[in-house]
Formats: sequence, C-alpha cells, structure tokens
Amino acid sequence: MIVLDATIVNIALPSAQRDLGISDGDRQWVITAYTLAFGGLLLLGGRIGDLFGRRRTFTVGLLGFALASAIGGAAAGPGMLFTARALQGSFGAVLAPSALSLLSTTFTDPRERSTAFGVFGAVAGGGAAIGLIAGGLLTEYLNWRWCLYVNVPIAVGAALGALRLLDHDQIARGHRVRLDLRGAALGCGGLLAVVFGTSQASSRGWSDGLVLACLLAGAALLAVFVLVEQRTEHALLPVHIVGDRNRGGAALAVGLAVIGMFGLFLFLTYYLQVVRHFSPVLAGVSFLPMTASIVLSSTGVAARLMTRVPSRNLIVPGLLLAAAGMAWLTRMRVDSPWAQTVLPAEVLLGLGMGLVFMPSMSLATLGVARNETGAASATLNTAQQVGGSIGTALLNTIAAGATAGYLRTRDAADPLVRAQGAVHGYAAATTVAVGILLLAAVIAFLLVDHRPAAGETAGAKGPEPTARAAT
Repeated sequence: MIVLDATIVNIALPSAQRDLGISDGDRQWVITAYTLAFGGLLLLGGRIGDLFGRRRTFTVGLLGFALASAIGGAAAGPGMLFTARALQGSFGAVLAPSALSLLSTTFTDPRERSTAFGVFGAVAGGGAAIGLIAGGLLTEYLNWRWCLYVNVPIAVGAALGALRLLDHDQIARGHRVRLDLRGAALGCGGLLAVVFGTSQASSRGWSDGLVLACLLAGAALLAVFVLVEQRTEHALLPVHIVGDRNRGGAALAVGLAVIGMFGLFLFLTYYLQVVRHFSPVLAGVSFLPMTASIVLSSTGVAARLMTRVPSRNLIVPGLLLAAAGMAWLTRMRVDSPWAQTVLPAEVLLGLGMGLVFMPSMSLATLGVARNETGAASATLNTAQQVGGSIGTALLNTIAAGATAGYLRTRDAADPLVRAQGAVHGYAAATTVAVGILLLAAVIAFLLVDHRPAAGETAGAKGPEPTARAAT
C-alpha cells in the first residue's frame, strides 16, 4: 500500500488538478507533501515502534493511513488534499519500519526468513508498477478520488489481520526507554531539509539559493545528529546499526539502486504517454513484465539462494543486471518498438532489483537486538526514500538540460523534433543512472561481506553484542 501510493497518485494528478482547481505552481505539493512527511519522519517512526510495541504502531499506522486516504479522497479543495497527503506520509513513516521489523522478529529460522523476505522484496519492488496500472484503471474508468479511497479497505483489512494474527509485543510503561527528542529534532529536521531541497531542484535548478540552503542545512543537521547520537544512551538511531558494514553497505546499495529504478519509472512513463501516445492504462500495463521479473527474481532465485551463498553474490550481480537494463534503454528512439527496446530493459532491471532488494532488506535487520529492529528498518526505508527523492530531481534536471541543449540548434516548433529532443534527454539521464548503478555495485562489493551461517537468526532476544565489528 505504501509503495503503491508513491506512484498511483501520479497518474491521477492531472484529473485532480482540473477538478480541484490546483495551479501549476502548487500541483507538486500533492507529491511533495507525501514525500516530505514520509522521508522526514521515518527515523522517528521506526524508533516509536521499538519503544511502544510494533504491533501497536503497525495497527495505528494502518488505520491512520486509511483515515488520511479517506480525507484525501473527499477533498473539497487543494489545501485539504495537501494536508491529507502529508498525513498519509506521516502515518506511512510509522507503518513502513514497523512492517519490516515485524517481519524480522517473526521469522527467525533462516529458511522461513528467506521465504518471507523474498515475498516482501517482491511486493516492495513491484508495488510502484502496480500503482501505475491501478492509477490508470481507476482514473480512466472511475474517478481520481478512488486512487486514494482504494487504501481504505486494504488498510482496514490488514489492521484486522494484525490484531488477530500478530503477537502482542506491547512494552509495559515502566520498562520503556526514554525517547531521544533531541535526536528526533536533528535527524528528522535534517531529512526534511534534504528531501525538500531535492524536491525543489527539479523546478528551480540545483544552483537555486533555496535548494542550496536546504541541502546545506540538511547536511549540517545530519552531521550534528551523528555527533549527538554517539553520546546519547537511548539514541534515536544507535550508531552501531549503520556502522555495521553489511547494514551500511546494503542501505547505500538500495539508496543508489532506487535512483536508477525511479529514473526508469519517470522517463518510461513520459516516453510511453507523451512520445508514443499510450493511454494511462496501456502505459501502466506495459510495466507488468518488470513486476513479474521482480517477483520471479525475489521469490524464485534470491529466496532460494540467500541461505546458501554470500549476500554479495546476489546484490552485486543484481546491480549489474539492473545497470545492463538501464544501458539497453539508452538505445531508445522516438519510433523504437516496445518489444525490442522497452521490454528487454524492464526484464533485466526487474531481475536485478529482485536480487538487490530481498537480501538487502534481510541484512538491514539481521543480528539486531529486538528493541532496535524498528530503528534498523527505518534506516533502510530512509535510504530508499532519500534515494528516490534525489534520483527523481537529479535525473529530471539532467534530462531537461540535455533536451534544452538538443533543441537549441534545431527547429523546436516541429513536433517531431521536440519528441526527439525529449528522448535525447531521457537517454542522457539514463546514461547517468547506469553509472550510479555501477557505483552501487562497487560499494556493495567492497562493503557487504555477510555469509550465511547455520542457525543464523535475526531479532535476537538479547542486546546487541558490544564487540560488533563496525566500520
């Protein structure tokens, strides 16, 4: 539901803009309000689950997400919709790390764990593509409001299942540790500044004063956050969680991989609808091969091999496959056949992402004490969110610059030339995405050195060993 919501509203945005009278300058807030709240509050949301019980925060997150979705679907004006999207992001920041940490503490047997994370990785990787399809179908045959209402039955059903099936892990009031409010202010403030700055870079440019101020302020706040957390007894993000080379390497690899994946969604959506004139539904359906490839790779390959081979042997080949898929897209032309250009790229990227997401999600919480799984889960979610935000802004800026340079020496009034310029921009940005994925492969190769061991478990009942090797 969370991953789906990141893309389903994109398809509905033009209809919502017309219906509610949202200006061109303000329409970005339908997306930005969600990403700001979600990315900025993830660290706090993950730690709240550790302090108050993951089943409770999971259920509260679900019901809150449903309520926010209902408010958004019933929006009578732009302000109501923006507020609802911010509420969705806030409750999503509680829900996402709780879901991943529940998975980690529930499945401790290595075989069960690999199967569970294979399913989870397939859902996480394919959710964005499903969102594009669902958004197209709901907008075309019902109404844009159903792109928000659809979350209500999903969330309510999941909440009822959680209350019935999940173990009661509520922490007694006298045994709760104090919430690190200073760390929350610094960490969440830094992430908010970084996400907002990158979200504005697409329209304002990277050299804009506001963008630079936000990025510098975010970096400064996060630097102070790291210093403070090293000296805090009950830290919002215990430093040893990200200091572990496997968890840190997996988070970096996922953050960089998401940049490439968001690049594919962003440019293929425009290419198919604007250049090739696909309908929203047909454009969404054209992403199905990638979704199927992610499911196959996560559940059929990675889940079977995770307990047998080093994690590096899955993540690095996965990133190389994804890079090959992005490289294939650089051959894209205005009249390129879908089956010869888009399809192979989608399959390669899907197979690669399935090998990356599944073991990385497992590594994020592997060996973490039960009372720190929320913080560990939030770290990976934050890497995904920040990576997506930076990737969208960075690649969009590169594409726009390349398109402008192409049209500067040609007849920009000719529709064919404009289409060729747009495709030239997409190819330039895709080339950069290839380099980012190759960089992620190098980082994963150098940092991730986890090897499966007999009886290996996650979410152990005891505290984190003090002698954990860290970088």
